[in-house]
Amino acid sequence: MRNQAEANLFALIESTEDLIWSVDLEGRLLAFNRALQQDIKSRQNIQLRGGMKSEEWLPPARAAVWDTLFARVLGEGRVRAEIALPDGRTLDLALNRIVELGKTTGVSVFAKDVTERKQAEKQLRDSEERFRATFEQAAVGLLHTSFEGKILRCNARFAEIVGYTVEEITGLSFQQLTPPEDMASSLTVLEEMTAGRTDSASFEKRYVRKDGSHVWVRLTTSMQRDGEGRPLHFIALVEDIDGRKAAEERLAATQEALRASEARYHTTFNTSLDAIHISRLSDRICVDCNRSLLDLLGYEREEVVGRSSLELHLWADPADRLAMEDSLRRTGRCRDLVARFRAKNGNFLWGRMSASVIDLEGVPCILSMTRDISAAKSAEDEIKNLAFYDPLTSLPNRRFLLEQLRQTLAAGARNGRKRALLLVDLDKLKSLNETLGHQSGDLLLQESARRLIGSVRESDTVARLGGDEFVVMIEDLSSFADEAAAQARMVAEKLLAAVGQPYMLAGRECQVTSSIGINVFGNRLEGSEEVLQQAELAMRQAKTAGGNTICAFEPSLQAAVNARANLEEDLRQAIKGQQFLLYYQPQVEQSRLNGAEALLRWRHPHRGLLAPGEFIPLAEETGLILPMGNWVLETACLQIAEWGKQAETANLTVAVNVSARQLRQPDFVEQVLGALRRTGANPRNLKLELTESMLVDNFEDVISKMIILNEHGLRFSLDDFGTGYSSLSYLKRLPLEQLKIDRSFVRDILTDLSSGAIAQTIISLSHAMGLSVIAEGVETEAQRRRLAGLGCHSFQGYLFSRPVPVEEFEQMLRRAAAIIVPTMK
Repeated sequence: MRNQAEANLFALIESTEDLIWSVDLEGRLLAFNRALQQDIKSRQNIQLRGGMKSEEWLPPARAAVWDTLFARVLGEGRVRAEIALPDGRTLDLALNRIVELGKTTGVSVFAKDVTERKQAEKQLRDSEERFRATFEQAAVGLLHTSFEGKILRCNARFAEIVGYTVEEITGLSFQQLTPPEDMASSLTVLEEMTAGRTDSASFEKRYVRKDGSHVWVRLTTSMQRDGEGRPLHFIALVEDIDGRKAAEERLAATQEALRASEARYHTTFNTSLDAIHISRLSDRICVDCNRSLLDLLGYEREEVVGRSSLELHLWADPADRLAMEDSLRRTGRCRDLVARFRAKNGNFLWGRMSASVIDLEGVPCILSMTRDISAAKSAEDEIKNLAFYDPLTSLPNRRFLLEQLRQTLAAGARNGRKRALLLVDLDKLKSLNETLGHQSGDLLLQESARRLIGSVRESDTVARLGGDEFVVMIEDLSSFADEAAAQARMVAEKLLAAVGQPYMLAGRECQVTSSIGINVFGNRLEGSEEVLQQAELAMRQAKTAGGNTICAFEPSLQAAVNARANLEEDLRQAIKGQQFLLYYQPQVEQSRLNGAEALLRWRHPHRGLLAPGEFIPLAEETGLILPMGNWVLETACLQIAEWGKQAETANLTVAVNVSARQLRQPDFVEQVLGALRRTGANPRNLKLELTESMLVDNFEDVISKMIILNEHGLRFSLDDFGTGYSSLSYLKRLPLEQLKIDRSFVRDILTDLSSGAIAQTIISLSHAMGLSVIAEGVETEAQRRRLAGLGCHSFQGYLFSRPVPVEEFEQMLRRAAAIIVPTMK
């Protein structure tokens, strides 16, 4: 039995990939394994032999490091160190003093190549952004700490390691979790990083758990900086190595006397963290295995020894077993085979296996060592899932869709058949969220996803872009464009009907519709973003049409979008280049010109003079109305100040239209008063024209702003009165000076009784409330006489003048001596 154990021991030493050797007190080689022999032979072309000194087989740099470590281990008894080799590898060294009969006789060395582990740690530090996305789902502990060590944030795994809840741990400091005897080393690392001498550190330490017990962890911490390099905080990856530390301590104790006795061999064999399995080559019957293999697979020893892996059904995929045996047959070994195994309870696990053919007392055997990598594979799958799938609906996300679409477009239509992209947008989901809450909204999205999947074929793709938008990619349509478009519309109608069925949410039946845009593609070379954008244009068209409808992409949609984009860019350049000017349209009272309305014009460099209707709606939509409105206000005030210098124009009022966006600005009052201060304009000569629609929202805020400005002398006119809200309850509270009869009533005042009645009502209301009244859009003398007969004596319109540049307006003043004779121009 002793010979068998020793044979197993030497077979293990010879088959391991770790480098093992021993030297006497003079540093001469006593023994070494095959892995060391091969490493030195392949890298330095030196044949090892007993009695060689370190300088004979080690490069000078490594020999110097060895001398330091050799001296330390003789003094300390045991030394652990990592060394970096010139070829880029990193070795983890464990040196132990050999003691025989109470006397030190030499030193044993175990070296493990940890290059992959070191590279992994570096990659972890370099991938902070990807790591942040999986912070909470990570299989290891993660935490953010301040420079003082306060825990700002941690994930559930870290809380589990130290035995607290996430809420309990947040706000504590690492000092509170560190045993006093370990505090010095932790503070040293903290000082190194805060002093800027290093940006990262990786070391092992202990934490104090909530129940008072200690747990070993490996802490990899790095300093996070902003875009300008300023330090922000620390982020740390915390790996629970309590089991590994215990195993390492057991393994270190057995390695110290590995060759001394059979008992030590068994301890080493059974305490290895890797699962070890020895079977006969001839029939694959197991002759020995260690405790780690039994724990990993859930078997007892007597259930494994004497049986083959085929009998135990250990291989989840027979192809993995065949790959291992093929490698053994060709080379006598198999390295780093990643395979899936089946445990006794039926659960599956992932392992990384290395195996080799060895000789035990003349019997060829297979020695395999397997490391459990299930946690790493699970984390890898989770990261992939987070990167390519929507967590709420489990559908592919935008990134997945664009990648698949890119591959589809790159492959081309091999059979000439078309495809279609259907963009499905749920109508008014925001309203449902506000009514029933976001939880109900999430349930609606999940149910909508199920309905969409159930409405298409398995070969088609359903993805969620985000928010309330889904995409369905339909494959294998007709090669004829018209037929493909009809097929895509049939699918869209099916989707529209499926989404439109009632939902039960929070105990209530809800109805939700959708808008669907269709883009049939495959006619030409297209990009994935272009295909998606065209589907979105069609969907926006469906939205504009009122929702619950389907629209297909047409080139005219793209042309309209391009024209709008060009106009928006031109508008931005117009603001920068001050391409605007003000025209003035006279306002007349009792045939005397007493004011004007300032109207904006755009001197477009290519299209000539543009009226407001061609660009104001776009300016409102994009927010460019704010700088434009400020320019109009400033320019009008400058003109008021200029006219104020002459007696004949000192009392002219200038009406300026105010947009709803301007009025909603918190600093609107200061903008108006600032323009008056800068220009020196008389506030009494500035009249701000508001529309009724502005008064529907934030009415109290509007009143407060109007009152402040009115107290400074400004006057207000309510434009388009009678076309909107027209509530007396708000009208009496507003500091108005004037009502303006809309041009739609003036246009039909001679032919439509209702228009005349409304005009009469507005005039009577104005007189009753002590307000002035003015009619706009007066184009004929008959209209003027009719309005005058109803009691309105202030007018504005083409009967008197079109809007004209300021020079022409001033010429009009001089020619008419401030009296306007009605003429059509």
